Amino acid sequence: MAKTVTKKASPASASKHKSLFDRFEAWADKNSKKLFYTFLFLTLLFSLTLFNARISEAHDDALYLEGGWRYVHEFPTYFYTQNAPLYILFLSLMVKLFGFKLLLFKLMNVVFNFFGVFFFWKAFHKRIPYTVFIPVMFFVSCNYMIQYFASMTFTEAFYLFLQSLFFFYFFKLYDALKTDPNPNKHWKLWLMLGLFTFLVGACKSSAVVAVPALLLFFGIEKQWKNALYSLGAYLSFKVFYEFIVRMVWGAQNQFSGQGRILMQKDPYDKALGDEDLGGFIDRFFDNCNIYLSKRFFQILGLREENSIEIYGLLAFIVFVVLIVSLFIVFKQNNKPLVFFSLFTGSQMMLSFVILQVRWDQPRIILICMPILLILVYSFFYNTVKKSGMGQNIYIVIVGIICSSIILSSLKRSATNIPIVKRNLAGDIYYGYTPDWQNFLRCSAWCADSLSKESLVASRKAPMSFVYGKGKKFFPIYSVIKKDSLTQQSNPDSALAFFQSKGVTHIMLGSLRIDPSKNIGQIINTVHNIAQPIMEKYPNKLKLVHTEGSAEECYVFEIKY
Repeated sequence: MAKTVTKKASPASASKHKSLFDRFEAWADKNSKKLFYTFLFLTLLFSLTLFNARISEAHDDALYLEGGWRYVHEFPTYFYTQNAPLYILFLSLMVKLFGFKLLLFKLMNVVFNFFGVFFFWKAFHKRIPYTVFIPVMFFVSCNYMIQYFASMTFTEAFYLFLQSLFFFYFFKLYDALKTDPNPNKHWKLWLMLGLFTFLVGACKSSAVVAVPALLLFFGIEKQWKNALYSLGAYLSFKVFYEFIVRMVWGAQNQFSGQGRILMQKDPYDKALGDEDLGGFIDRFFDNCNIYLSKRFFQILGLREENSIEIYGLLAFIVFVVLIVSLFIVFKQNNKPLVFFSLFTGSQMMLSFVILQVRWDQPRIILICMPILLILVYSFFYNTVKKSGMGQNIYIVIVGIICSSIILSSLKRSATNIPIVKRNLAGDIYYGYTPDWQNFLRCSAWCADSLSKESLVASRKAPMSFVYGKGKKFFPIYSVIKKDSLTQQSNPDSALAFFQSKGVTHIMLGSLRIDPSKNIGQIINTVHNIAQPIMEKYPNKLKLVHTEGSAEECYVFEIKY
């Protein structure tokens, strides 16, 4: 009887029988080091091509800069309470060491962004399939919105760096406990996790959920000793910090100023009163619709940046995908990802409840996007991984999203490079629209031409401070001493208020309501204060300077 010879399948033949996902996993694993350095290169590339040498019109970055300067020059009477103070404390250290160097502060955020990507890779590498991980890495290294904040003095780049370290040390501790479940032997890792649990909460108020998320995670696992260790490690830094704050600045905390505003129905009008339970519930659902149907897709480049349409059904679909994906990773016993999902979900819920709907900003959800994308991609990965056609569709869709992310950044880079060249060459106003150019030049004029004792009321006081070379301006965020009938200031009360605060001048800008074009409508908060004074007391406000020939900015001296 003839002997049957069984031929071994060649590597090429075996490769053909592997699924698309399997082949991609094998390729990515073989080239993981090259991919790592590629993502770091892309991070630096887009950080430089999207570098912004100016201050944002959004105001908060200037507020942080002013806070850092005031920590140094008004120590110890000043403590920043508008929101979490950690980044502002870091800026104060930079001011103390190097002086007020705007470009240096921006370059530091580029460094934070770079190492945020570095530690994000180190944290999640080989923790989730490459088919999910690589598209998420494209986002964290190339996304135009992340790269925008990489060179702005907002908290986002600093926070994403700390959050990546928080993820990294959670994984380190988790692995150590799997090897040896005795928590006493890992006290160094407990302290590192405690440190970054404290730091993320001190950098972003919404990240205070890291502590209850840790307790909930270890509670679900019935690891009560680990829950106590996580709480103790956090408190060892939190208690020391609070002790120092109270010793130096008195009874101050990061919620004392912010909390009052968040309770109001309107952050700029106390007269409307505080929010009730129904109002907070409405906030949650309205914010869900805004951030899950609009901002989520805008950040990915899948919706127009200026689009204002809200789609409740789309937000509901995204919410369901996230919940189902969390259920799947829970069933797969992927415990670290369960924890990060609890942390990110809690952070989003807290933000959606406490933030007024009018504070519709992409950065609210941007810091949650890496984990959200892991969950979204994991949902589709787990749904189609046994289907050849489904895998092809997944790769096409993910490829479209990654291409959208790259193209959005390339498009903005092409627009930004000529602007940043002019800025770095000394034209610090280039890139602003005429209304902002006049406003900022007027702020600089106040610093150069008015006496040091003068105090100018400004609608964007922190921005005036930065371009006014450190001159203090009096902030006007809402109409003061408002008359309920006219919705303008009572002139006598407004004058008395200004006099009591030592205000000597008022700056009236023509800042556009629509930043993209001049439609004739401006932010008229300060005008609604000045106009009643001019009408009742024509000689009380004396024009001393005009900046610009269109969309002008005016400075009036108050004659008490």
